[in-house]
Amino acid sequence: MVTITIADETLILEVQGFDKLWALKSRLEIALDNIRAVYADSTRTVHWLKAIRMPGTYLPGVITAGTFYQDGKRLFWDVRDPAKAIVIELGDDRYDELIVEVADPAAAVASIADALPAAAQR
Repeated sequence: MVTITIADETLILEVQGFDKLWALKSRLEIALDNIRAVYADSTRTVHWLKAIRMPGTYLPGVITAGTFYQDGKRLFWDVRDPAKAIVIELGDDRYDELIVEVADPAAAVASIADALPAAAQR
């Protein structure tokens, strides 16, 4: 799971607990200008397609965490409970998408969307 804060035009994702170990990352900072869309998507991890872990952890039904390459995109995952997953689509960034678990998906999406230009809201 991650906690989300927004400061100085930057989205900050803090990876929590042992997920830091599985994801091999503890923090991501994304310029708000690089966010193209943000939305809740509980089906994303249910329809997992083959991807290359670079580096990451994938234990079916338990956790997907770390960096993955899928369909030509570089993705960051940190999800244990698909019902709490949100997707953050990026442009001009190290990752193409961030798929992360948050405590309250609706509140997280609203918080991020409120900080974005209207064109990025989905």
